[in-house]
Amino acid sequence: MSAVVAQTLHVFGLRSHVANNIFYFDEQIIIFPSGNHCVKYNVDQKWQKFIPGSDKSQGMLALSISPNRRYLAISETVQEKPAITIYELSSIPCRKRKVLNNFDFQVQKFISMAFSPDSKYLLAQTSPPESNLVYWLWEKQKVMAIVRIDTQNNPVYQVSFSPQDNTQVCVTGNGMFKLLRFTEGTLKQTNFQRGEPQNYLAHTWVADDKIVVGTDTGKLFLFESGDQRWETSIMVKEPTRDSKNLDVIQESESLIEFPPISSPLPSYEQMVAASSHSQLSMPQVFAIAAYSKGFACSAGPGRVLLFEKMEEKDFYRESREIRIPVDPQSNDPSQSDKQDVLCLCFSPSEETLVASTSKNQLYSITMSLTEISKGEPAHFEYLMYPLHSAPITGLATCIRKPLIATCSLDRSIRIWNYETNTLELFKEYQEEAYSISLHPSGHFIVVGFADKLRLMNLLIDDIRSFKEYSVRGCRECSFSNGGHLFAAVNGNVIHVYTTTNLENISSLKGHTGKIRSIVWNADDSKLISGGTDGAVYEWNLSTGKRETECVLKSCSYNCVTVSPDAKIIFAVGSDHTLKEIADSSILREISAFDVTYTTIVISHSGRMMFVGTSVGTIRAMKYPLPLQKEFNEYQAHAGPITKVSRALSPGTQSHTCLPHALFVPSTSQCLFSLLSLSYLFIHHSLNHCLLTMNILFV
Repeated sequence: MSAVVAQTLHVFGLRSHVANNIFYFDEQIIIFPSGNHCVKYNVDQKWQKFIPGSDKSQGMLALSISPNRRYLAISETVQEKPAITIYELSSIPCRKRKVLNNFDFQVQKFISMAFSPDSKYLLAQTSPPESNLVYWLWEKQKVMAIVRIDTQNNPVYQVSFSPQDNTQVCVTGNGMFKLLRFTEGTLKQTNFQRGEPQNYLAHTWVADDKIVVGTDTGKLFLFESGDQRWETSIMVKEPTRDSKNLDVIQESESLIEFPPISSPLPSYEQMVAASSHSQLSMPQVFAIAAYSKGFACSAGPGRVLLFEKMEEKDFYRESREIRIPVDPQSNDPSQSDKQDVLCLCFSPSEETLVASTSKNQLYSITMSLTEISKGEPAHFEYLMYPLHSAPITGLATCIRKPLIATCSLDRSIRIWNYETNTLELFKEYQEEAYSISLHPSGHFIVVGFADKLRLMNLLIDDIRSFKEYSVRGCRECSFSNGGHLFAAVNGNVIHVYTTTNLENISSLKGHTGKIRSIVWNADDSKLISGGTDGAVYEWNLSTGKRETECVLKSCSYNCVTVSPDAKIIFAVGSDHTLKEIADSSILREISAFDVTYTTIVISHSGRMMFVGTSVGTIRAMKYPLPLQKEFNEYQAHAGPITKVSRALSPGTQSHTCLPHALFVPSTSQCLFSLLSLSYLFIHHSLNHCLLTMNILFV
């Protein structure tokens, strides 16, 4: 009898389009959303701890931390229904304090939240068409007041409490700036909007009754008790017409399409959509954060401005400019500062300013450095390391080094170290990369780019191509276990090459649809492939012929793997089953229980299997496979898992060991996570024996 316990160990990525997506827990720890978790990251010691999202979550929408730093509110969509979960941050691990999911009013999702100054009340804004503002006594799950903010289906971006008054709230959106007061069981508007309506993207309280508001045309307003006291326009110092406010990268047709999960329209896209094309070149103010001297605000792509309050006046003057630096590793260095700053947050001591951007990056700057700049712009630096900014398309590990190789539609290749949790190499290219494989030695990679297949050296400070093949848009590639061969898919043909003389030694033809997955057997004598045509083939590489075949046209296969003794092939696909195939026949079909299995990997011992699903979970199963619903399931992402990779723990040669496992995220996400696995042998001679190994998610 045995059981497996998986635990998230590290995550590489950020969900930047979650509203209010970064803030400080204390002077050293920041919190940000990634995958289906909120990450507590210690900036000094570099460790991560995790606050899990809800099971069957379809994505986090908004976060809010209470002023006393005790509570975290997470807005999610769970099985098509909105929910707000409130966690107690002071407990270890963080525990759920309350779940708000039963509502007697119409709501699709909650897009912005805020805690009251005493942390007892929670303000939540629903999305159009309802656009309700809800005022909760959250501990008792009691709605104190509810009011419809807008009747024109205009987007609402932000809600907040006055920093000193539980009854005073502010709401901003497209064409709306509203102050409301909670009195006699209702929320009543206290201000009257004058002048031309603006698209108010963000606001912050700079005093008990003073609010600074930013617009999509680069204007800043100061309101006192609802009356405008000050206005300024942010100057554009450089032409920004070539910048892209929203760098939407179309998903490749090669990426597997799984049953769609209802995904919320992120507020950043709402903001951009609400702006006319003529305004896209203006410095849109997506984020504002107050501090003791004044406030910081985003001021167009790659730019943040600091404003300080003038003595004895209610006016503010621009005091410093902070820019996102040029990245020398980028193929187009100028693009690094062509990303919008979506969220800003000061540390409790105001020594550090952190920022998140529309390209899923996290930056920070020590405020004392801005004082030294002497009129020149100061520059952010990466809070951790450069992260992927577009869907990850390929993931690979190797047996000799603790390395992970990833490629992405952001045209980059990145080499990560899963022992130190750092980025070792990073390089951008002209073409998108669709697949990647890491040589067992960890010294080479093969990458399928849109234009060619490239064999590349991993150097100390560079990734350098030394052989190219005219294979366009290779969606699957893989080095053999011995590293002397590698295979690359070109549509419905598999090309096999040798790494000794770099020649094509075989072209395996037989599939009538696109090949989705290839895997080598243990001694590299055979190659197994599965495709959209419902065919699973076993190829003999010495003859180049099919040795076994199993065709089921009603199933489009997503992934195949093979047992360590090469006797049984495992395949998952569109028909919601896991199949055991041997001698051209299906031995067993195990139900996936209402999900689609997207990827599969088996441990080196052959005793355990890890399966990724279309709802972002990982299932850990024992082998032989049980017919009943016997598996441990872990919620990794809010979208389909698309890749899983394995590696033995460093220095471990025993075949009884569990693998590391790497899970790559849904095509809509740009991150992956590192898990820790503990294998509990209950039948051991001792009460229990715990082996802890590492495993990765994306």
